[in-house]
Amino acid sequence: MLPRGMRSLVTGGAGFIGSNLVDALLARGDQVTVIDDLSSGRRSNVAGAMDAGVRLETVDVRDAGAVQAVFARARPEIVFHLAAQIDVRRSVQDPAADASINVQGTIAVLEAARRCGARRLVNTSTGGGLYGEADAIPTPEEHPIRPLAPYGASKHAAEGYCELYARLHGLSTVSLRYGNVYGPRQDANGEAGVVAIFCSRLLAGEPLVIYGDGRQTRDWVEVSDVVRANLLAADADVTGPVNIGHGQETSVLGLLEELRSLERFRDAGEPRFEAARPGEVRRSCLRVARAREELGWEPRVGLAEGLRRTLAWIEQAG
Repeated sequence: MLPRGMRSLVTGGAGFIGSNLVDALLARGDQVTVIDDLSSGRRSNVAGAMDAGVRLETVDVRDAGAVQAVFARARPEIVFHLAAQIDVRRSVQDPAADASINVQGTIAVLEAARRCGARRLVNTSTGGGLYGEADAIPTPEEHPIRPLAPYGASKHAAEGYCELYARLHGLSTVSLRYGNVYGPRQDANGEAGVVAIFCSRLLAGEPLVIYGDGRQTRDWVEVSDVVRANLLAADADVTGPVNIGHGQETSVLGLLEELRSLERFRDAGEPRFEAARPGEVRRSCLRVARAREELGWEPRVGLAEGLRRTLAWIEQAG
């Protein structure tokens, strides 16, 4: 178990997942530095943390010199690397830009972590984006990597560089392969996911749009469970990839029915269906046995409770 009050650095720390992680690190007494270029993250997500002493450095992770300078000042012991290009459609449209952020940016962070003597780096990766149309559902970490979009390919390359730095330089790394993360601070207009979009549109009385037939499945995992996985991974010695999901396969239509089970949405109208988007997998669900066995982690927040938390946050945020 690592001592509390450590020096931690979070790339992408003003984003949805990153800012929730920053709050948890601050709560346990860490000295926290955030790197975020605010292209999708929001200063408001970390405003309270900054009041409590968290330092926000507005830096693009592709700028290796600027990243190195921040690391030299902060001297982090633990690095959580969440900064990324996460839009599958954008990766299809501009694969070079996707790779520059997800691969070049990861290399810059790894090199800065090595040079400053960080003891552990927890890398954020993706489950469904890597496995593609998987042969096994739920899908284990050893499944062949068959991404359907450049996003998955770039995240796999980033994992490879993390493992390279472990072999070449002795930097302890682990890559957490997330399912579809949702929860408070997910922005339907920014780092958007289906849950945030559906909740926002239903609250506004607007019609829902489903791409494809709605029978495509995802493994939705609430952000507080993901934050806890990061904290456990930082404390552990496990290396390589670890799936972090709920381990349950839920269709988009099933998600809609879960929302309609809430009294306020029982009269929600029928969704509009549009053509499926390129690069998106049909079925995605992660096997989380390794996280349970080697991190002592398992999901605690079910979909119904997670949806209530998300709705409460969207209403409070206004």
